[in-house]
Amino acid sequence: MKYLIWLTFLHLCIQETSAQTVFLEQQKSFPKVKYAFDHKNDSIKLAYLKAQLSWPPKEIYIRSFKYDSQLEVWGRNNRTESFKLVKTYKICALSGTMGPKRMDGDFQVPEGFYYINEFRPNSNYHLALGINYPNESDKLLSDSIKPGSDIFIHGNCVTQGCIPIQNNQIEELYLMAAYAHAAGQDYIPVHIFPIRFNNNKDIQFLNKSSKDEIEYKIFINKMQSVFHYFEQYKKLPVIAIDSEGEYDIYTN
Repeated sequence: MKYLIWLTFLHLCIQETSAQTVFLEQQKSFPKVKYAFDHKNDSIKLAYLKAQLSWPPKEIYIRSFKYDSQLEVWGRNNRTESFKLVKTYKICALSGTMGPKRMDGDFQVPEGFYYINEFRPNSNYHLALGINYPNESDKLLSDSIKPGSDIFIHGNCVTQGCIPIQNNQIEELYLMAAYAHAAGQDYIPVHIFPIRFNNNKDIQFLNKSSKDEIEYKIFINKMQSVFHYFEQYKKLPVIAIDSEGEYDIYTN
């Protein structure tokens, strides 16, 4: 019996490893992704070594700050470790204002807690990583008919509600995400914040721009708690969505 269990376990491991290899090989069959692997692999590997992380990437976490126009990539070797900062990119274009996306055509960049749900190697915007907007919260709180869709982190430095970075940067990010996905990270978290909640200039700006928006302030408080928890522990809390579409944050 133990022998049969071990063989079953070994078979599953082989299947998983095979699927991971197939994913990377499929991605490399696209010219722009192949170029990224050929020209960005060494520089990203060096960044991982400097951050004292193993190579290739096992898990990554992406967080973005609208007011500061920055996108950070964090990495860790396994779920028990704390995240370490690997890269910070400049978001090179921005549409909309502070506040979550609530309808199609509002040109708003979403705010909230998401994950990568698509790799688009043949994007018109060089390379693109899809974000699962609208998530379950957005579906309840946004326009019920046209909440919007097709939100990406992509290249080409243009936007109508997405998160654009330079082409050489999306090549690096796409590469890290592909490695992490191939290593078994099916849900790469992407947290989009309005500001850095430990920066006084940012806080003053957000308070001024949202002083009359009670519902948005409730939303901001949830985002702030996730930001501070990560700043303290370099780990992510459990984030749930209640029946009203509000985020519930569990930090224990």
